[in-house]
Amino acid sequence: MTSRPAGTLAQRKRQLVADELTQAALGLLARGGFDAVTVDEIAAAAGVSKRTFFRYFASKEDVVVQFLTGLGEAMREELASRPAPEPPSTALRHTVWRSIDACAGQTERTLRVVQLILGTPALLARFLERQAQWREELAAVLAGRLGLDPATELYPRMAAGMALTAFHTVLQRWSESDGTEDPAALTDGCFAVIAPALDAVAGE
Repeated sequence: MTSRPAGTLAQRKRQLVADELTQAALGLLARGGFDAVTVDEIAAAAGVSKRTFFRYFASKEDVVVQFLTGLGEAMREELASRPAPEPPSTALRHTVWRSIDACAGQTERTLRVVQLILGTPALLARFLERQAQWREELAAVLAGRLGLDPATELYPRMAAGMALTAFHTVLQRWSESDGTEDPAALTDGCFAVIAPALDAVAGE
């Protein structure tokens, strides 16, 4: 009878420590650069030992990947929640915008984290790996919306890939401008380019 509440408390405590480590790491990495910041410094900033850090993350890269995970989850949830009659381009634009807004609509530190990811080869590689995973997840949701078989139809993966290319392009332009370009306008511009293909193919 008491094991479930204790387990919940332990999970919440673990999540709290993980969040503290993530926030400390992202702040230090954004200011100091990926190569310059050590695990010891991250642990000290979070008020834990280096040993504790490695109980939660295998490396500095994994801390940043944790930040990226939420972006993919948000996109999948948004696409699944869009109205069924909505054209694919509209649904996917809202899907992409949810995660872009989560980055661009927050603090300047988030901009520095995005710049860190896009400007660090090791982190960019992990980011692209994540996007490949997101493409499969979005393709599955899109196929379900359209009644298509993702194993045989080309459209779901192609459409998800185009949407994620727009996502990456907006983040890249926004970060290169040091946050001065309007991410909403960039998103609309990207989807103005790809919407005809998204909607024409889906309507066949």
